[in-house]
Amino acid sequence: MNHKATLVLGAALSLLPASAALADSAFWRNVLSSGATTATTYATSKDNKLVLAARDDASAFVASGGEIRGPYLEAALQRLRSEQPQADDMQLATRLLSEH
Repeated sequence: MNHKATLVLGAALSLLPASAALADSAFWRNVLSSGATTATTYATSKDNKLVLAARDDASAFVASGGEIRGPYLEAALQRLRSEQPQADDMQLATRLLSEH
């Protein structure tokens, strides 16, 4: 057998364990489940960071008597205004701080 044929055969043999794993549906189920869990964890973590940032902005807004208006608070106020259009910004910021 020549050198090139030996390399090709070696490469093919090294892929056998991978091909067996690829054929295993449990393997793919675990991979997909792990990916979905990672994506959900990332999204939840990101959402929590945005809520915390909005609360930080709301805290600064309330403490400054409405003078400090951060971008995360502004985004939260837009959402809260749709739920309570009659409330003013100070009431909405206080509500944001009181939410769990």
